[in-house]
Amino acid sequence: MMKMYGDPKKRLESFRKLGFASNAIHGGQHPDPVTGAVMPPIFQTSTFAQSEAGKTIGGFEYSRSHNPTRRMLEDNLALLESGTYGLAMASGMAAATLVMSLFDPGDEIVCCDDVYGGTYRYLTAILQRQGFKIKFVDLSDESLIESAITNETKLVWVETPTNPLLKLIPIKKVSDRARSVGALTLVDNTFMSPYYQKPLSLGADIVLHSMTKYINGHSDVVGGCLVTEREDIADKLYFAMNTTGAVLAPFDSWLVMRAIKTLPLRMKAHGEQAMALAKYLDNHSKVSKVIYPGLESHPQHALAKEQMSGFGGMLSFYIDGGLNEAQKFLSSVKLFTLAESLGGVESLVEHPAIMTHASVPKEIREKNGIADGFIRVSVGLEDFDDLCADLDQALS
Repeated sequence: MMKMYGDPKKRLESFRKLGFASNAIHGGQHPDPVTGAVMPPIFQTSTFAQSEAGKTIGGFEYSRSHNPTRRMLEDNLALLESGTYGLAMASGMAAATLVMSLFDPGDEIVCCDDVYGGTYRYLTAILQRQGFKIKFVDLSDESLIESAITNETKLVWVETPTNPLLKLIPIKKVSDRARSVGALTLVDNTFMSPYYQKPLSLGADIVLHSMTKYINGHSDVVGGCLVTEREDIADKLYFAMNTTGAVLAPFDSWLVMRAIKTLPLRMKAHGEQAMALAKYLDNHSKVSKVIYPGLESHPQHALAKEQMSGFGGMLSFYIDGGLNEAQKFLSSVKLFTLAESLGGVESLVEHPAIMTHASVPKEIREKNGIADGFIRVSVGLEDFDDLCADLDQALS
Protein backbone atom coordinates (compact mmCIF):
# COMPACT_ATOMS: atom_id res chain seq x y z
CA MET A 1 0.00 0.00 0.00
CA MET A 2 1.38 3.39 -1.01
CA LYS A 3 1.52 5.70 2.00
CA MET A 4 1.10 9.46 2.12
CA TYR A 5 4.45 11.18 1.77
CA GLY A 6 6.18 12.31 4.94
CA ASP A 7 4.79 12.43 8.45
CA PRO A 8 1.82 14.81 8.79
CA LYS A 9 1.79 14.38 12.57
CA LYS A 10 5.33 15.78 12.73
CA ARG A 11 4.64 18.54 10.20
CA LEU A 12 1.54 19.73 12.05
CA GLU A 13 2.82 19.37 15.62
CA SER A 14 4.03 22.96 15.99
CA PHE A 15 0.68 24.34 14.75
CA ARG A 16 -1.55 22.40 17.16
CA LYS A 17 -1.21 25.03 19.89
CA LEU A 18 -2.53 27.81 17.62
CA GLY A 19 -6.12 28.97 17.49
CA PHE A 20 -8.45 28.57 14.52
CA ALA A 21 -7.84 32.00 12.96
CA SER A 22 -4.07 31.66 13.37
CA ASN A 23 -4.11 28.29 11.64
CA ALA A 24 -6.36 29.60 8.88
CA ILE A 25 -3.59 32.09 8.11
CA HIS A 26 -0.43 30.13 8.96
CA GLY A 27 -1.34 26.45 9.37
CA GLY A 28 0.88 24.08 7.40
CA GLN A 29 2.76 26.95 5.75
CA HIS A 30 6.09 28.71 6.15
CA PRO A 31 7.74 31.59 4.28
CA ASP A 32 9.62 30.30 1.25
CA PRO A 33 13.11 29.26 2.45
CA VAL A 34 14.76 30.33 -0.83
CA THR A 35 13.33 33.84 -1.30
CA GLY A 36 11.62 34.61 2.01
CA ALA A 37 8.30 35.11 0.23
CA VAL A 38 5.55 35.36 2.86
CA MET A 39 3.00 33.74 0.56
CA PRO A 40 4.15 30.25 -0.47
CA PRO A 41 4.86 30.00 -4.19
CA ILE A 42 2.75 28.02 -6.64
CA PHE A 43 4.65 24.91 -7.69
CA GLN A 44 3.21 24.84 -11.18
CA THR A 45 5.07 21.76 -12.33
CA SER A 46 4.08 18.29 -13.47
CA THR A 47 7.27 16.51 -12.45
CA PHE A 48 10.34 16.88 -10.22
CA ALA A 49 14.03 16.22 -10.88
CA GLN A 50 15.69 13.29 -9.13
CA SER A 51 19.32 13.24 -7.93
CA GLU A 52 19.63 9.65 -9.09
CA ALA A 53 17.19 7.04 -10.33
CA GLY A 54 14.54 6.51 -7.67
CA LYS A 55 15.95 9.13 -5.31
CA THR A 56 13.99 12.37 -5.06
CA ILE A 57 15.52 15.71 -4.11
CA GLY A 58 12.71 17.05 -1.93
CA GLY A 59 10.48 14.00 -1.62
CA PHE A 60 8.35 14.92 -4.62
CA GLU A 61 8.38 12.99 -7.88
CA TYR A 62 5.17 13.70 -9.83
CA SER A 63 2.37 16.19 -9.18
CA ARG A 64 -0.42 13.66 -9.40
CA SER A 65 1.17 11.90 -6.44
CA HIS A 66 2.42 14.90 -4.45
CA ASN A 67 2.73 18.61 -5.03
CA PRO A 68 4.16 21.07 -2.47
CA THR A 69 1.35 23.60 -2.97
CA ARG A 70 -1.36 21.00 -2.66
CA ARG A 71 0.31 19.44 0.37
CA MET A 72 0.36 22.79 2.19
CA LEU A 73 -3.36 23.14 1.55
CA GLU A 74 -4.01 19.57 2.72
CA ASP A 75 -2.10 20.18 5.96
CA ASN A 76 -4.03 23.42 6.47
CA LEU A 77 -7.36 21.64 6.01
CA ALA A 78 -6.35 18.88 8.42
CA LEU A 79 -5.50 21.42 11.10
CA LEU A 80 -8.77 23.32 10.70
CA GLU A 81 -10.83 20.12 10.95
CA SER A 82 -8.84 18.89 13.99
CA GLY A 83 -7.56 15.99 11.92
CA THR A 84 -4.16 14.86 10.72
CA TYR A 85 -4.53 13.70 7.12
CA GLY A 86 -6.00 15.89 4.38
CA LEU A 87 -6.54 15.13 0.71
CA ALA A 88 -7.51 17.79 -1.84
CA MET A 89 -9.32 16.74 -5.00
CA ALA A 90 -10.73 18.25 -8.17
CA SER A 91 -14.33 18.54 -6.87
CA GLY A 92 -16.59 17.61 -4.02
CA MET A 93 -17.95 14.72 -6.05
CA ALA A 94 -14.40 13.52 -6.75
CA ALA A 95 -13.96 13.40 -2.97
CA ALA A 96 -17.23 11.48 -2.61
CA THR A 97 -16.14 9.00 -5.28
CA LEU A 98 -12.78 8.53 -3.57
CA VAL A 99 -14.48 7.59 -0.30
CA MET A 100 -16.26 4.74 -2.00
CA SER A 101 -12.91 3.20 -2.98
CA LEU A 102 -12.84 1.97 0.64
CA PHE A 103 -15.84 -0.30 0.00
CA ASP A 104 -16.92 -3.14 -2.26
CA PRO A 105 -20.06 -3.83 -4.31
CA GLY A 106 -22.59 -5.51 -2.07
CA ASP A 107 -21.71 -3.32 0.92
CA GLU A 108 -24.54 -1.45 2.59
CA ILE A 109 -24.44 2.36 2.75
CA VAL A 110 -26.88 4.18 5.02
CA CYS A 111 -27.44 7.78 3.90
CA CYS A 112 -29.58 10.55 5.33
CA ASP A 113 -32.78 10.94 3.33
CA ASP A 114 -32.30 14.65 2.61
CA VAL A 115 -29.02 14.95 0.76
CA TYR A 116 -27.37 17.04 -1.97
CA GLY A 117 -28.84 16.14 -5.36
CA GLY A 118 -25.44 15.25 -6.83
CA THR A 119 -24.79 12.85 -3.96
CA TYR A 120 -28.22 11.28 -4.41
CA ARG A 121 -27.54 10.87 -8.13
CA TYR A 122 -24.13 9.25 -7.45
CA LEU A 123 -25.52 6.84 -4.86
CA THR A 124 -28.53 5.77 -6.92
CA ALA A 125 -27.53 6.04 -10.58
CA ILE A 126 -23.98 4.71 -10.21
CA LEU A 127 -23.37 2.90 -6.92
CA GLN A 128 -26.65 1.00 -6.87
CA ARG A 129 -26.02 -0.10 -10.45
CA GLN A 130 -22.60 -1.36 -9.34
CA GLY A 131 -24.20 -3.49 -6.65
CA PHE A 132 -23.99 -1.32 -3.54
CA LYS A 133 -26.97 -1.44 -1.19
CA ILE A 134 -28.15 2.10 -0.48
CA LYS A 135 -30.60 2.84 2.35
CA PHE A 136 -32.00 6.36 2.73
CA VAL A 137 -33.10 7.06 6.29
CA ASP A 138 -34.26 10.16 8.14
CA LEU A 139 -31.31 10.21 10.53
CA SER A 140 -32.59 13.43 12.08
CA ASP A 141 -35.16 11.17 13.78
CA GLU A 142 -33.02 9.80 16.59
CA SER A 143 -35.42 6.92 17.19
CA LEU A 144 -34.49 5.47 13.77
CA ILE A 145 -30.71 5.50 14.16
CA GLU A 146 -30.23 2.21 15.97
CA SER A 147 -32.53 0.20 13.72
CA ALA A 148 -31.15 1.77 10.52
CA ILE A 149 -27.47 1.12 11.27
CA THR A 150 -26.98 -2.64 11.56
CA ASN A 151 -24.22 -5.24 11.36
CA GLU A 152 -24.70 -5.12 7.57
CA THR A 153 -23.83 -1.42 7.39
CA LYS A 154 -20.34 -0.44 6.23
CA LEU A 155 -20.71 3.34 5.92
CA VAL A 156 -23.10 5.96 7.28
CA TRP A 157 -23.25 9.05 5.05
CA VAL A 158 -24.34 12.18 6.89
CA GLU A 159 -25.04 15.75 5.88
CA THR A 160 -25.79 18.08 8.74
CA PRO A 161 -27.42 20.48 8.25
CA THR A 162 -28.94 18.64 5.32
CA ASN A 163 -29.24 20.10 1.85
CA PRO A 164 -31.68 21.80 1.32
CA LEU A 165 -34.07 21.19 4.25
CA LEU A 166 -31.51 22.05 6.95
CA LYS A 167 -32.38 19.08 9.14
CA LEU A 168 -29.79 18.32 11.82
CA ILE A 169 -28.34 14.88 12.50
CA PRO A 170 -26.72 14.05 15.86
CA ILE A 171 -23.16 13.30 14.78
CA LYS A 172 -22.02 11.74 18.04
CA LYS A 173 -25.01 9.43 18.33
CA VAL A 174 -24.68 8.28 14.71
CA SER A 175 -20.90 7.81 15.02
CA ASP A 176 -21.21 5.85 18.26
CA ARG A 177 -23.81 3.55 16.74
CA ALA A 178 -21.78 3.07 13.54
CA ARG A 179 -18.64 2.25 15.50
CA SER A 180 -20.52 -0.32 17.60
CA VAL A 181 -21.31 -2.33 14.45
CA GLY A 182 -17.94 -1.79 12.76
CA ALA A 183 -19.11 0.83 10.27
CA LEU A 184 -17.49 4.14 9.33
CA THR A 185 -19.16 7.53 9.55
CA LEU A 186 -18.65 10.22 6.93
CA VAL A 187 -19.93 13.75 7.53
CA ASP A 188 -20.32 16.20 4.68
CA ASN A 189 -19.45 19.43 6.50
CA THR A 190 -19.84 21.72 3.49
CA PHE A 191 -22.69 23.84 4.92
CA MET A 192 -20.98 24.57 8.24
CA SER A 193 -17.26 24.60 7.44
CA PRO A 194 -14.82 23.71 10.24
CA TYR A 195 -15.39 27.17 11.70
CA TYR A 196 -18.85 26.20 12.94
CA GLN A 197 -18.68 22.40 13.23
CA LYS A 198 -15.97 19.77 13.92
CA PRO A 199 -17.33 16.30 13.02
CA LEU A 200 -14.08 14.46 13.82
CA SER A 201 -14.25 15.79 17.37
CA LEU A 202 -17.76 14.33 17.63
CA GLY A 203 -16.68 10.85 16.55
CA ALA A 204 -16.88 10.90 12.74
CA ASP A 205 -14.18 8.99 10.83
CA ILE A 206 -14.07 11.12 7.67
CA VAL A 207 -15.06 14.70 6.88
CA LEU A 208 -15.92 15.74 3.33
CA HIS A 209 -16.13 19.24 1.89
CA SER A 210 -17.06 20.67 -1.42
CA MET A 211 -14.36 23.34 -1.20
CA THR A 212 -16.17 25.10 -4.04
CA LYS A 213 -18.44 26.45 -1.32
CA TYR A 214 -17.45 28.11 1.98
CA ILE A 215 -13.87 26.81 2.18
CA ASN A 216 -12.94 28.77 -0.94
CA GLY A 217 -15.84 31.20 -0.63
CA HIS A 218 -15.32 33.26 -3.79
CA SER A 219 -17.10 31.22 -6.48
CA ASP A 220 -13.95 30.92 -8.58
CA VAL A 221 -12.63 27.40 -7.81
CA VAL A 222 -14.16 23.93 -7.98
CA GLY A 223 -12.59 21.57 -5.47
CA GLY A 224 -13.20 18.96 -2.79
CA CYS A 225 -11.38 17.50 0.19
CA LEU A 226 -11.38 14.71 2.74
CA VAL A 227 -9.92 14.87 6.24
CA THR A 228 -9.42 12.02 8.70
CA GLU A 229 -7.55 11.33 11.92
CA ARG A 230 -7.01 7.65 11.05
CA GLU A 231 -3.78 6.71 9.32
CA ASP A 232 -5.19 3.42 7.98
CA ILE A 233 -8.03 5.25 6.24
CA ALA A 234 -5.70 7.99 4.97
CA ASP A 235 -3.30 5.50 3.40
CA LYS A 236 -6.10 3.73 1.53
CA LEU A 237 -7.57 7.02 0.34
CA TYR A 238 -4.19 8.31 -0.76
CA PHE A 239 -3.46 5.12 -2.71
CA ALA A 240 -6.81 5.47 -4.49
CA MET A 241 -6.29 9.19 -5.14
CA ASN A 242 -2.86 8.64 -6.63
CA THR A 243 -4.17 5.74 -8.70
CA THR A 244 -7.26 7.47 -10.07
CA GLY A 245 -5.74 10.94 -10.32
CA ALA A 246 -8.60 13.37 -9.62
CA VAL A 247 -6.32 15.71 -7.65
CA LEU A 248 -6.59 19.47 -7.20
CA ALA A 249 -4.28 21.46 -9.48
CA PRO A 250 -1.48 23.58 -7.94
CA PHE A 251 -2.99 26.94 -8.92
CA ASP A 252 -6.42 26.00 -7.58
CA SER A 253 -4.75 24.74 -4.39
CA TRP A 254 -3.05 28.10 -3.98
CA LEU A 255 -6.30 30.00 -4.56
CA VAL A 256 -8.11 27.95 -1.92
CA MET A 257 -5.23 28.36 0.53
CA ARG A 258 -5.39 32.11 -0.07
CA ALA A 259 -9.16 32.16 0.51
CA ILE A 260 -8.97 30.16 3.75
CA LYS A 261 -7.04 33.02 5.38
CA THR A 262 -10.32 34.93 5.64
CA LEU A 263 -12.52 31.91 6.45
CA PRO A 264 -13.14 32.88 10.11
CA LEU A 265 -14.12 36.43 9.16
CA ARG A 266 -16.33 35.30 6.31
CA MET A 267 -18.12 32.57 8.27
CA LYS A 268 -18.82 34.88 11.20
CA ALA A 269 -20.32 37.44 8.82
CA HIS A 270 -22.31 34.81 6.88
CA GLY A 271 -23.80 33.55 10.15
CA GLU A 272 -24.74 37.02 11.40
CA GLN A 273 -26.31 37.98 8.06
CA ALA A 274 -28.26 34.72 7.80
CA MET A 275 -29.65 35.00 11.32
CA ALA A 276 -30.82 38.55 10.69
CA LEU A 277 -32.31 37.64 7.32
CA ALA A 278 -34.07 34.58 8.76
CA LYS A 279 -35.74 36.80 11.36
CA TYR A 280 -36.71 39.32 8.69
CA LEU A 281 -38.29 36.67 6.47
CA ASP A 282 -39.95 35.01 9.44
CA ASN A 283 -42.05 38.16 9.84
CA HIS A 284 -42.71 38.69 6.12
CA SER A 285 -46.33 38.42 5.02
CA LYS A 286 -45.43 36.62 1.76
CA VAL A 287 -43.34 33.91 3.48
CA SER A 288 -45.20 31.00 5.05
CA LYS A 289 -42.27 29.30 6.79
CA VAL A 290 -38.54 29.89 7.34
CA ILE A 291 -36.07 27.10 8.08
CA TYR A 292 -32.86 28.14 9.82
CA PRO A 293 -31.12 26.29 12.68
CA GLY A 294 -30.57 29.54 14.56
CA LEU A 295 -34.30 30.21 14.93
CA GLU A 296 -35.96 28.82 18.05
CA SER A 297 -38.73 27.58 15.76
CA HIS A 298 -36.32 25.08 14.20
CA PRO A 299 -37.27 21.66 15.63
CA GLN A 300 -33.62 20.87 16.41
CA HIS A 301 -32.49 24.26 17.62
CA ALA A 302 -31.19 22.67 20.84
CA LEU A 303 -29.05 20.18 18.89
CA ALA A 304 -27.72 23.04 16.76
CA LYS A 305 -26.48 24.80 19.88
CA GLU A 306 -24.99 21.54 21.15
CA GLN A 307 -22.92 20.38 18.18
CA MET A 308 -22.31 23.63 16.30
CA SER A 309 -20.68 26.86 17.43
CA GLY A 310 -22.90 28.91 15.10
CA PHE A 311 -25.70 28.42 12.62
CA GLY A 312 -24.13 29.08 9.23
CA GLY A 313 -25.09 31.09 6.18
CA MET A 314 -27.77 28.86 4.60
CA LEU A 315 -31.51 29.25 5.03
CA SER A 316 -34.61 28.01 3.26
CA PHE A 317 -38.19 29.25 3.12
CA TYR A 318 -41.58 28.56 1.58
CA ILE A 319 -43.72 31.02 -0.32
CA ASP A 320 -47.40 30.52 -1.07
CA GLY A 321 -48.67 30.00 -4.59
CA GLY A 322 -46.58 27.06 -5.75
CA LEU A 323 -44.33 26.94 -8.78
CA ASN A 324 -45.81 29.95 -10.56
CA GLU A 325 -45.21 32.31 -7.64
CA ALA A 326 -41.77 30.80 -6.99
CA GLN A 327 -40.71 31.43 -10.58
CA LYS A 328 -42.00 35.00 -10.47
CA PHE A 329 -40.00 35.60 -7.30
CA LEU A 330 -36.83 34.04 -8.70
CA SER A 331 -37.12 36.06 -11.91
CA SER A 332 -37.52 39.29 -9.94
CA VAL A 333 -34.46 39.28 -7.70
CA LYS A 334 -31.77 41.77 -8.68
CA LEU A 335 -29.04 41.79 -6.02
CA PHE A 336 -29.41 38.08 -5.30
CA THR A 337 -28.13 35.92 -8.14
CA LEU A 338 -30.30 33.06 -9.37
CA ALA A 339 -27.71 30.30 -9.53
CA GLU A 340 -26.73 26.91 -8.19
CA SER A 341 -23.92 26.49 -5.65
CA LEU A 342 -23.50 28.33 -2.36
CA GLY A 343 -20.99 29.69 0.12
CA GLY A 344 -19.60 32.58 -1.89
CA VAL A 345 -19.39 36.20 -0.75
CA GLU A 346 -22.29 36.99 -3.08
CA SER A 347 -25.87 36.04 -2.17
CA LEU A 348 -27.40 33.25 -4.25
CA VAL A 349 -30.96 32.03 -4.47
CA GLU A 350 -32.22 28.86 -6.14
CA HIS A 351 -35.17 26.52 -6.58
CA PRO A 352 -34.11 23.03 -5.42
CA ALA A 353 -36.92 21.14 -7.17
CA ILE A 354 -35.89 22.53 -10.56
CA MET A 355 -32.16 23.09 -10.01
CA THR A 356 -29.90 21.39 -7.43
CA HIS A 357 -32.28 18.51 -6.60
CA ALA A 358 -33.90 17.92 -9.97
CA SER A 359 -32.27 14.46 -10.09
CA VAL A 360 -34.25 13.43 -7.00
CA PRO A 361 -37.59 11.87 -8.10
CA LYS A 362 -40.57 14.19 -7.64
CA GLU A 363 -42.37 11.87 -5.21
CA ILE A 364 -39.28 11.72 -2.96
CA ARG A 365 -38.76 15.49 -3.15
CA GLU A 366 -42.34 16.15 -2.13
CA LYS A 367 -42.24 13.51 0.62
CA ASN A 368 -39.15 15.22 2.07
CA GLY A 369 -40.68 18.68 1.85
CA ILE A 370 -39.01 20.04 -1.29
CA ALA A 371 -42.20 21.56 -2.65
CA ASP A 372 -42.70 23.88 -5.63
CA GLY A 373 -42.78 26.89 -3.34
CA PHE A 374 -39.54 25.96 -1.58
CA ILE A 375 -36.57 28.34 -1.95
CA ARG A 376 -32.95 27.92 -0.81
CA VAL A 377 -30.77 30.94 -0.06
CA SER A 378 -27.02 31.26 0.38
CA VAL A 379 -26.70 34.50 2.32
CA GLY A 380 -23.75 36.56 1.17
CA LEU A 381 -21.90 39.55 2.57
CA GLU A 382 -23.63 42.47 0.87
CA ASP A 383 -25.20 45.27 2.93
CA PHE A 384 -28.04 43.77 4.93
CA ASP A 385 -30.55 46.51 4.08
CA ASP A 386 -29.90 45.96 0.38
CA LEU A 387 -30.57 42.22 0.72
CA CYS A 388 -33.84 42.85 2.55
CA ALA A 389 -34.95 45.42 -0.01
CA ASP A 390 -34.25 43.02 -2.89
CA LEU A 391 -36.16 40.15 -1.30
CA ASP A 392 -39.02 42.45 -0.42
CA GLN A 393 -39.46 43.79 -3.95
CA ALA A 394 -39.16 40.28 -5.44
CA LEU A 395 -41.70 38.83 -3.02
CA SER A 396 -44.08 41.71 -3.70
